[in-house]
Amino acid sequence: MSFFNHNAKEIHCKIVYYGPSLGGKTTNLQWVYQQTVAEQKSKLVALNTDIERTLFFDFLPLNIGEIRGYKTRFHLYTVPGQVVYDASRKLILKGLDGVVFVADSQEERMEENLESLRNLERNLEAQGYDIKEVPLVMQYNKRDLPNAASLKDLRSQLNLYNIPDFEATAAEGKGVMESLKTVSKSILHVLKGGSTI
Repeated sequence: MSFFNHNAKEIHCKIVYYGPSLGGKTTNLQWVYQQTVAEQKSKLVALNTDIERTLFFDFLPLNIGEIRGYKTRFHLYTVPGQVVYDASRKLILKGLDGVVFVADSQEERMEENLESLRNLERNLEAQGYDIKEVPLVMQYNKRDLPNAASLKDLRSQLNLYNIPDFEATAAEGKGVMESLKTVSKSILHVLKGGSTI
């Protein structure tokens, strides 16, 4: 649900990083923030809970181009990973334009990944979104760990919608910008009148 600021000639788009607790959502956002030029970004804001944080900031990438004379500003958010914070998750999803689902590649975290993905689908549906029509990217994080599941297993269990997917090690920045660029391009494609890609 993009917002048009006619005075600033900007389109504001919201990207939400979703996934299980401690899967790498915050690490993704921090990496993007560190790589963004100071003049192009807002302050990184953290809303802390006892266990987790919700982070957000917005930035104006210069290399994306314009849509009908408007620049695109992206607002990036993380959701709390724990199910106990489901009300916060629902609130953060309001008005979204795209999602990066950050899965934890560790074999023992597969059930938590699946629960989080089901939760995303339910929360989107409750707000009138169809997960198959929302720009969505799957990121398999923590690929550097020795107990990481095979890419084949991750894809067969988690990539139920045959969406773009990426292997990542967010702590090193691997796969972070690729995931963001892909969901951003999909959002822009939708804004220009196309369907999700």
